Amino acid sequence: MAHRIITQVVLTGTRVVGRAFFEAYKQAAASQRYAAANAKNPNFVKSAASGGLTLEEACKILNVAPPKGGKIDPEAVASRFKKLFDVNDPKKGGSFYLQSKVLRARERIEAEARSAEEATEKEKELKEGWNPRIYKDR
Repeated sequence: MAHRIITQVVLTGTRVVGRAFFEAYKQAAASQRYAAANAKNPNFVKSAASGGLTLEEACKILNVAPPKGGKIDPEAVASRFKKLFDVNDPKKGGSFYLQSKVLRARERIEAEARSAEEATEKEKELKEGWNPRIYKDR
């Protein structure tokens, strides 16, 4: 009788662990496909750098206007960031979570502005053509 109970416990445990591994594999595969699809997108900003924030969310957190044509007001972003970062200082009774959200929002807005600036530089270079600098020996 004891061998039946032990066998049932082992089989049930094996099934539970097997299902857990299968679900973890499915989730990892889906994550891999998502990352591969976003790697092909040039406008995709890595989530580690941005904290997974969209540009709209970042602008709402810092209460600044979204960049227009890739141009931002760096003074406005810096002043809002400094104020919110200092207000949420954990040493002053603030929240580390909110402080990190403010930091990620600033990083996201700056990353968006940088990518827009790089895109305009590439377009300008393509429009003007490539002009290498020629150095003459004296």
